[in-house]
Amino acid sequence: MSTGPVPGRGRAAARAGATMAVASMTCVQLGLAVAVLLFDRMGPEGAGWVRLVWAGVIFVLIARPRPWRLARCSLLACIALGVVTAGVTLQFMFAVERLPLGTASALEFLGPLGVAVARSKNRSALLWPLLAAVGVLLLTEPWHGRVDAVGVAFALGAAVCWALYILLTQWVGDAVSGLEGLAISMPVAAVTATIVVGNIAIPRMSVENVLFGLALAVLLPVIPFALELSALRRLTTAAFGTLMSLEPAIALLLGLIVLSQVPGWWPVVGVLFVVAAGFGAERTGARDEGPPDPEVTAGETQFVVP
Repeated sequence: MSTGPVPGRGRAAARAGATMAVASMTCVQLGLAVAVLLFDRMGPEGAGWVRLVWAGVIFVLIARPRPWRLARCSLLACIALGVVTAGVTLQFMFAVERLPLGTASALEFLGPLGVAVARSKNRSALLWPLLAAVGVLLLTEPWHGRVDAVGVAFALGAAVCWALYILLTQWVGDAVSGLEGLAISMPVAAVTATIVVGNIAIPRMSVENVLFGLALAVLLPVIPFALELSALRRLTTAAFGTLMSLEPAIALLLGLIVLSQVPGWWPVVGVLFVVAAGFGAERTGARDEGPPDPEVTAGETQFVVP
């Protein structure tokens, strides 16, 4: 009896994994759109803070971390990851307060795009930043003189934090097994957010707002993480990374449906440029060596908390 892989099953698993990955990205962007709707109740500071606090609580309850058992360098990496997670979350909340969701997501995506290009040894990878730069120009339309420079700055700050997040998550994923790295970094993110915006966010927290925050934390990041982990058991990290390039387009669509943010034609073309740059960069930017546990570590490496 043959023990080799069955092509039909492999294709079915890949299709299931792709469906889970797209569902995960949809949850992420839907969660962000819902957060924008809550700005009137708690502001961008409150929407970011309450989500991080609940996410920290949920991951601690799920993983029950033991930080004292980690090597010092691994623990420091988890702490740094938490600080960066707070940075990307809060800055993105401030960005979408001023920019359409699709525009902010495309600008933020320059972070992982930059990481993919930087880790590539293919000279043709230099094409992708150029393609993305054209997309950014079309998205922001500076020739109209109405670009919100502060919103763009927050989105680019979130992009830098997302790039650092990916690098740190890769390190933590290689050094710390299972969910323990996230169960340490997410409470650190909550503490960091409390230090930065707690004096503004906490007074806005009614019982109703706290419950809204719990629902938002389940939508983002808890459900997306479960979906991504399942997807990465069926897909290669390269295939998953390529699918992740669709996220700015999903953000544009949900911004239209949920927030009634109708984009012009140039921003639509700009998002397509950024998506194309992401596809190209991910195809030329795979890691040279796989992590010790590809199922667990790959899931942690690709997990995104915007």
